[in-house]
Amino acid sequence: MDPTVVIGAGLAGCEAAWQIAKRGGRVRLCEMKPRAYSPAHRSSHFAEIVCSNSFKSESLENGHGILKAEMAILESLILNVARETRVPAGGSLAVDREAFSKGITSVLEDLENVEIVREEVMNIPEGTLVILSTGPLTSEALSRDIQKFTGAPLFFYDAISPIVTAESICMEKTFRASRYGKGGEDYMNCPLNRETYYRFVDALVQAEETPLRHFERNYLFEGCLPVEELARRGRDTLAFGPLKPIGLIDPHTGEQPFAVVQLRMENRFGSLFNLVGFQTRLKQGEQRRVFRMIPGLEEAEFVRYGSVHRNTFIDSPRLLQESLQLRGHPNLLFAGQITGVEGYMESAAMGLLAGVNGWLLKRGKIPTVPPPVTAMGSLLHYITHTATIPFQPMNVHLGLFSPLAGQAKGRRKRQLLAERALEALQEWKENGGI
Repeated sequence: MDPTVVIGAGLAGCEAAWQIAKRGGRVRLCEMKPRAYSPAHRSSHFAEIVCSNSFKSESLENGHGILKAEMAILESLILNVARETRVPAGGSLAVDREAFSKGITSVLEDLENVEIVREEVMNIPEGTLVILSTGPLTSEALSRDIQKFTGAPLFFYDAISPIVTAESICMEKTFRASRYGKGGEDYMNCPLNRETYYRFVDALVQAEETPLRHFERNYLFEGCLPVEELARRGRDTLAFGPLKPIGLIDPHTGEQPFAVVQLRMENRFGSLFNLVGFQTRLKQGEQRRVFRMIPGLEEAEFVRYGSVHRNTFIDSPRLLQESLQLRGHPNLLFAGQITGVEGYMESAAMGLLAGVNGWLLKRGKIPTVPPPVTAMGSLLHYITHTATIPFQPMNVHLGLFSPLAGQAKGRRKRQLLAERALEALQEWKENGGI
């Protein structure tokens, strides 16, 4: 049996290769380093970490911790080596980045059924099973071929607005409505008077931004500028742009507000709302501070912060099946950040699932999908079913999980979500024979 071709030896590609190889399957792992490097990479080792060395929390009270617990059940290579090379970081899992990459490389190089090919892949191989996991900085040549193969454009940057939990919004200070009454009560509206608006704008333009890396400097577009960039163009720019109040009447006053921040429902459960038009380069702490100046968001819980950065990803809801197979091309699976997930462990998790399904497909079996109540299942459901247009990447968080029956809140709710997820994942593993 010919090997499964895995393109890209980042976290997702390495995890996919490992999941296939440990089950006895053959893998050809293709990595362009050191023959060619992306603008961000420097090391010849696999699974190179170029940003933060933190893999985030291990607590079962949040989505990141539940995801790690699920990956531990499935014997994740990325998670195991991360724990072996961890450095002190409180409740988070942080790693010695060089030791981590060396460890991953060593494990895969020592496997007899993994063939490592150090050359750049410019075209997707045909006639064999392929897992494409080339990450957010996919080369230009391969990006062109992906677009040709899928028949759809790639997204080459993220312009993401923050997302807050519905239960953290002060409903007494907001009102539900659409402009001119069209579309029902689709938006949550945060009204600002003149004084509040100008105080907010002044704080926005003075807030500290995340520095752009040199290869990201040309990735700002007039149609999707950061909210702070718009504010710098004039104190009234936002009031005539994304915060325009036209067509909205505040039922508390019976008048049109001076400005309005609109929040749009992010998921079918109504548990999450995104700040419309608030893509931003502000640092996360600054986003909390400044955006909590908006009436109704004083206690907002952010499950995703806004960002603008370079990131190559496909339109997964329109292109991928839940198995991570490309629609109409069952021998091509996508994995990792190119699918529209954000974060190290999220990328590795998609690699894990692609590896499991690649192994099943090679054996003539039906691909499998983890239950939607799990962290992996909820993340997979988001990237393959979200109706948001344009599609925006997402990290794992409890807001993606399907709601619990009953009225549990706070810590008890988080505990029940974790218990349900891990029980379902364990049952899926045992019954699916994976």
